[in-house]
Amino acid sequence: MSRILIAHSPDSDDAFMFYALITGKVGCEQLEFEQILADIETLNQKALKGEYEVSAVSIHAYPYIADKYVLMNSGASMGYNYGPIVVSKEPMESLKGKKVAVPGKLTSAFLELKLYEEEFTPIFINFDRIIDAVDNEKVDAGLIIHEGQLTYRSKKLYKVVDLGEWWYEETGLPLPLGGNVIRKDIGKELMEKIALCVKKSILYAQSHEDEALEYAMKFGRGLRNQEAKKFVRMYVNEFTVDYGEKGREAVRLLLERGYERGLIPVKVEPEFIG
Repeated sequence: MSRILIAHSPDSDDAFMFYALITGKVGCEQLEFEQILADIETLNQKALKGEYEVSAVSIHAYPYIADKYVLMNSGASMGYNYGPIVVSKEPMESLKGKKVAVPGKLTSAFLELKLYEEEFTPIFINFDRIIDAVDNEKVDAGLIIHEGQLTYRSKKLYKVVDLGEWWYEETGLPLPLGGNVIRKDIGKELMEKIALCVKKSILYAQSHEDEALEYAMKFGRGLRNQEAKKFVRMYVNEFTVDYGEKGREAVRLLLERGYERGLIPVKVEPEFIG
């Protein structure tokens, strides 16, 4: 029995995706999975070293790890006309020259914000402290990912821009945020096998939503039941089961635009498996 480390963010949508695999609802012959939980920027940094066989990462991080990993066709987090939100304490017309709290250099949200507006000062703060930093006026604005996209209104903060809405208006495509990667050195046969098991886990969760949600709620960071359901449905969607042509094109375009603007140092053609 081979043991495979699967690393993902401690949030409800990732937990929902991996529920069936981690709890044994879906088997994967001759493989045993161990779950590692860490915030997405930590996972990006670990992936630079090739630490885990399977990991959730930011799509922004992919060009830096493409020598070690390929993207699984299943497990993407993509927002279709919605995504990370920039919020402020007072209404704000422009982010130019502002201090903006962001959740990490390699997060997709940071890349997307730089494509939207380059001239701001990023203040790197752990994602779960950004709303408080905005509320306490330590920064002018904050880039919100994960459940904060649903809860920021409880602090009476204002939406400056929804990057998913902006990207959709620009491209007509979903906004790439996170993806699952699998390490190349384990061999193509095992890579394909694991990718199929992950896909089965996502399909199981979608067809057994209530039990998968009950498990995912443990990772919901203050979300009520209906909010958790809404959040999971936002980011476990048709593109999660399979990127499809639209999803793959969105990934290619995001990385291409990042390269063309000098925000990504290398040009890569994304590789997908599964």
